Amino acid sequence: MKLPYLMAEDRLNRARFTVILVNPENQENIGLVARAMKNTGFSRLRLTGLTGLQPEAFRTAVHSADILKKATVFPTLNEAVSDLNLVVASTVRQRKAFRILTIDEIVEKIKTFPVETQIGLVFGNERTGLSDRELRRANFVYFIPQAGRQPSYNLAAAVLLSLYAIFRASGSRPVPQTAPPLPRKEQEDCIKLILKKLEIRGFMHDTNREHVTDLLYDLFGRLTLSERDRRFLTAVFNKGLDRE
Repeated sequence: MKLPYLMAEDRLNRARFTVILVNPENQENIGLVARAMKNTGFSRLRLTGLTGLQPEAFRTAVHSADILKKATVFPTLNEAVSDLNLVVASTVRQRKAFRILTIDEIVEKIKTFPVETQIGLVFGNERTGLSDRELRRANFVYFIPQAGRQPSYNLAAAVLLSLYAIFRASGSRPVPQTAPPLPRKEQEDCIKLILKKLEIRGFMHDTNREHVTDLLYDLFGRLTLSERDRRFLTAVFNKGLDRE
């Protein structure tokens, strides 16, 4: 018996989402990710750390080869997210410097942004996950709960669970902000300016630089800077603090 498709009204605009796999090791997992994307109605895939796709990826991408054929490869995660407004990253480990949301919280957070916001969903390497430096590229970090001390979810399973949570929410009405955040590259340019000013003022030094940098990326990432935010912060750190 053929089951009917779930035709929910897509108020979250799934076309604006991009799945980003960071240095995936297993080509078959990439194919399974494409299949998970097709199952839940997502189509944009980006990869980092690869020279291309192998036959193994297409073998597991059942009815999803079109997603692989359109996938784009970037040298670094920084380049892969530079044009996106909002970046969320999945992790299975607790992090000292980053506030970790649940998958349900991240879905609710996504619903607060207008439908033109370009969103990236970042997933790390199968063995090592995402490093703290890679998490700096994200506005928000989230985890998917699991039972006990089981090994972390398979890459394709983590992607499927994340996309399904968004897919289920696609019939609910978002509460839009007045404007989408800046592209991620422009957000980071502003953060780098602030870090530079704090370095000049002696707030950052060799013993705290990495920790403070992580904390500031987490803080300003969660603020999802708009153009108005950037103008204000640039004025404060370029003019206000320089006058002291």
